[in-house]
Parts: sequence; C-alpha cells; structure tokens
Amino acid sequence: MMTERPRRNRKSAAVRNMIRETGLSVSKLIFPVFLVDGKNQQIPIASMPGIHRWSLDLLLKEIEECMKLGVQTFDLFPAVDESLKDKEATYSYHPDNFYLKAIREIKKEFPESCLMSDVALDPYSSDGHDGYVENGKILNDKTLPILAKMSLAQAEAGIDIIGPSDMMDGRVGYIREELDEAGFTETSIMSYTAKYASAFYGPFRDALDSAPKFGDKKTYQMDPANKREALREAELDTLEGADFLMVKPALCYLDVIHMLKEKSALPIAAYNVSGEYAMLKAAAEKNWIQYERAMPEMLLSIHRAGADIILTYFAKEFAQMRANGSI
Repeated sequence: MMTERPRRNRKSAAVRNMIRETGLSVSKLIFPVFLVDGKNQQIPIASMPGIHRWSLDLLLKEIEECMKLGVQTFDLFPAVDESLKDKEATYSYHPDNFYLKAIREIKKEFPESCLMSDVALDPYSSDGHDGYVENGKILNDKTLPILAKMSLAQAEAGIDIIGPSDMMDGRVGYIREELDEAGFTETSIMSYTAKYASAFYGPFRDALDSAPKFGDKKTYQMDPANKREALREAELDTLEGADFLMVKPALCYLDVIHMLKEKSALPIAAYNVSGEYAMLKAAAEKNWIQYERAMPEMLLSIHRAGADIILTYFAKEFAQMRANGSI
C-alpha cells in the first residue's frame, strides 16, 4: 500500500495553482531595446524576429505600449554610425549623442519608467572591443576613465541604472566613485558580474554592428567552463558598490545564477540573450516547438534558478500573454 502519492497534489488546476512554488510577474522583466538616430525608423533585425531598431519618435510609442502592459524597465542600446566611432569612444559622452538625448526625452515623457544603460566601449569603438585597444591588447586601466565619463554623461541625462557590460577589472568601483563625487549617489549600478565569452551573442552584434574588428573577447569575458570564478567577480563587484549582480547568458548558466542567489544578499539579474531568443523563435517558426508554452517555461526556469530580474526580448510578448490570460 502506498502512503505517499505526489500526484494527489497535481490532480486539478486549483490544487496545482495553490501549491505552485514559483510565479513570474511582469514587474520582474527588463525589456532591452535598440535605438538608432533619425526619425520614423523601425528597422527589423533579421536574426531576431519581432525585434527592431527604433528611432526615438517610434520608440516612445513602443515604450508607451509596453508600460500599459506593465513593463516599466527598459535597457537602451545604441546602434551608432561607423563615422562616429573612434578608439576612445568619445561619442559616448558627447553632448550631441542621440542616445543621451533619447534618455532625456524618454524620462520627460515617462518619468515613471526605469531606464537602464549600457556602459562599454564596443558600440562607440572603431575597434569593436569593450575596452581601449593598443597594439592589439585591451588595456584595462586605460579603459576605466572612459567608462566613467560615459556613465556620468548617462547619469546626467537621467538614467536610473548604469549597466557596465565591459568586464574590465575595477570598473564598478571606479564608476561608483565618479558618480558619487558628482552627486549621483542615487544612480544604481547593475554590474554584468559573470558575463561569459558566449556563442549566444551573435544576433545582438548584428543589431548593433558591434562585432570586434579583430580577435575575440576571451581576455575579459569569462570562460564558459568556469563557475567558481563568478563568486570572485561577485564579491569584488559587491565590495565596489554594485546594487545588482548579473549573469549573462541565462540558459546555459542556470547553475551560476543559482549559486550567486545562494551566496549573495544582492538582487540577481540574468540576461536572456539574443541567441537564446533567436533559437526559440526559429524552432517555433518551423513548428518544432509550441512557442506559447515554451517561452514562458524558459523565463520561469530562469526565475526558478534564482534570477530576481530577467532582461529578455520576450518581455513585451510575455506581458501581452499575461494580459490576455493565456498564461
């Protein structure tokens, strides 16, 4: 005779809902969006079906739609014309930078929105790397002042969360000190703490035309084989003043997300990256997978692993499904 029958707790939707351990709300999602200069621009990204590069006028409409669905936080990424790029990424903090102007305008139109930035040289660098390049090497300490100038310009424009994605040593502390000295003590930092040298970034680089002009990013992004190294990065970022810790990508690094959640008192974010998005979209397009079930399951698994916050290109679609009651 069996006294333990776990299936009794699965016998109906009411029982299953009552004991469900993990629930993902729209408020946990950050929607990454791509910004271009100009007007009336909605440029599809071929490797990311449903995702576009937006000019500010149309992006404002997109943000309005998202906010009505409950998505309130947006991570802004600029697609910069090649003519504006140089070795020191000076356009990143130039007063005429369309990205900085867009931050101001979005905060003016939607003061209740939360805006996150991207801080790295690659969108603005003629070398396509996240750090300053000299004689074929990425120089860590020469990069830090540039990142600080970029961060300060973004804070002055009204950004809520600075997002250093460069993986230079010491950059969180350097940026935090510069922000605090300038009076931006309330500007948060979400550090890309464990950003791996992953094969899943390809579509993102298509979106921004930001692939390295030579070599790869393995001297600063983490080795996918390493897990404990993330603890060291997390400890350093915490001591240097980070407010959130991020793991990127998400799906292949659920164990790292879980580990940091167990070890850190800070909120843990995970970036459900472009390759993960494209992979699911491609499978759904061929009817190899049931998208309406697979997409929420993917996000739920990231949240269940320990991510308090998920940056995902699925954010708007998830919110739409939640609004129409399909999930």
